[in-house]
Amino acid sequence: MARGKNVTVIPATLKMHTGMPVNMVTRKRVAGYARVSTNSDEQFTSYEAQVDYYTELIQSRSDWEFVGVYTDEGISGTNTRKRNGFNAMIDDALAGKIDLIVTKSVSRFARNTVDSLVTVRKLKEKGVEVYFEKENIYTLDSKGELLITIMSSLAQEESRSLSENVTWGMRKRFRDGKVTMPYKRFLGYEKGPDGQPMIVEEEAKTVRMIYDMFLSGDTFLTIAKALTAQRIPTPAGKENWQASTVYSILRNEKYKGAALLQKKFTTDFLTKKQKVNEGEIPQYYVEDSHPAIISPFLWDLTQTELKRRSANGKSNSGCSIFSARIVCAECGSFYKHRSWNTESKGKRIVWNCCGKYYKDRSCESPIIKEEDIRENFVSAFNEIYDEKEFILAGCRDLLEEYDDTSSLDAQIEEHIRKGEIIAELNRKLLDENASTAMDQDEFSKKYAAYEKEYEEEVAQVEKLQEARAERLRKAEMVSAFMFGFHEQEGMIKEFDERLWLITVDHVKIHRDGTMTFIFKTGTEVTR
Repeated sequence: MARGKNVTVIPATLKMHTGMPVNMVTRKRVAGYARVSTNSDEQFTSYEAQVDYYTELIQSRSDWEFVGVYTDEGISGTNTRKRNGFNAMIDDALAGKIDLIVTKSVSRFARNTVDSLVTVRKLKEKGVEVYFEKENIYTLDSKGELLITIMSSLAQEESRSLSENVTWGMRKRFRDGKVTMPYKRFLGYEKGPDGQPMIVEEEAKTVRMIYDMFLSGDTFLTIAKALTAQRIPTPAGKENWQASTVYSILRNEKYKGAALLQKKFTTDFLTKKQKVNEGEIPQYYVEDSHPAIISPFLWDLTQTELKRRSANGKSNSGCSIFSARIVCAECGSFYKHRSWNTESKGKRIVWNCCGKYYKDRSCESPIIKEEDIRENFVSAFNEIYDEKEFILAGCRDLLEEYDDTSSLDAQIEEHIRKGEIIAELNRKLLDENASTAMDQDEFSKKYAAYEKEYEEEVAQVEKLQEARAERLRKAEMVSAFMFGFHEQEGMIKEFDERLWLITVDHVKIHRDGTMTFIFKTGTEVTR
């Protein structure tokens, strides 16, 4: 008969997580953590109450040594990256300054399961415990990690639900056409007594000046420097204007009394990452949603000019309404302006071809005076005005032609369909290679061929989309021309900047000094 084995139990002498002697009586260094998720007034009392509560709780225990209360106010709990108080507390705990962290609940600690578990495990490795009062969970307890996983998941779903409710509320307001503005950073409007946008006339003057300067030929940077020099505060109340701020004002449809809602959306409720809405979710365009500072026509004209300058790129200096509109008929270069000083007539503005300064060639196109351009425009405009009804009829035909993109749309759809077929064939090829023993050289050739075909279809789609955008741009130009031409009553006696901007696409300068005015309808007049 086998004899029983003698087993002697050797008691543990060190604590598992801290490494301290089991019988050693020590005071735990304890910190509290308090957080409220908004910085509104009604949450302030709760914030102060949490700080006072944890201070008194920790100091009332003889076996606890008070380290401090770490706090975050007005910070979301969905991730821990931007919570300075929380991060400082974890750094101190990992550095050995804290033994126990006391907080209200799992949802106050973190609403992101991954963040919560990663943090708890880091602390656990250093022997630091977290106590969640509401759930009565000690993380160094044997049941601690299972419970915190369950509770964190529930808290994360609670955060998702809250985020979805907020998103639903915002989209409901969008569908109802309710417009809101960031008034503290928005020039020209303030919140009215009825809750709707109301014009601030002093600021509206600045907005109108920006549009006027731009349509008179000034660049974003030139306008920004002028506003800074005049000590006009920016929308954010700063002294120095940036070109990007001027650009955003010129692009914002709210200045014409309309509103495009849901320009951006949140892609992830945890990271709060936002993305420009490129068609993933609905947008809502509300006309006459509030009082306009800029007339719709002036705003549309500005958008056309923005596109024109963008198409011209660096060639457009924006220093004059004539910039990037005067082209050399001989070499195709733009003309640039400079000042001439003469004894008899003083300072004069003249324009000369930039091709004169190329090293490999020297253009012989003549220098022209700005007053000649103005005088010839008056003559050219009056000539086409003489045939007003005929010109407008032609414009209507052009507009109908440019607006009809059905042929291009069909071609785009066809190339997209072909691209999808090729992509599917490529996916099947990959699946086949993963499940069967294929010749890898043959596989590589097929894969490369599909890739090339797919890229060709994508290139065709992009090319057709550019052609479609160009047609619509021309439609906008013709529409602006028609409006200005129709509104004009009678021939003009002197140069009109507004008509110049509305009607002329560009002017060609010939070697003999004659000028050909190409209007936005394609009509040409030589003077």
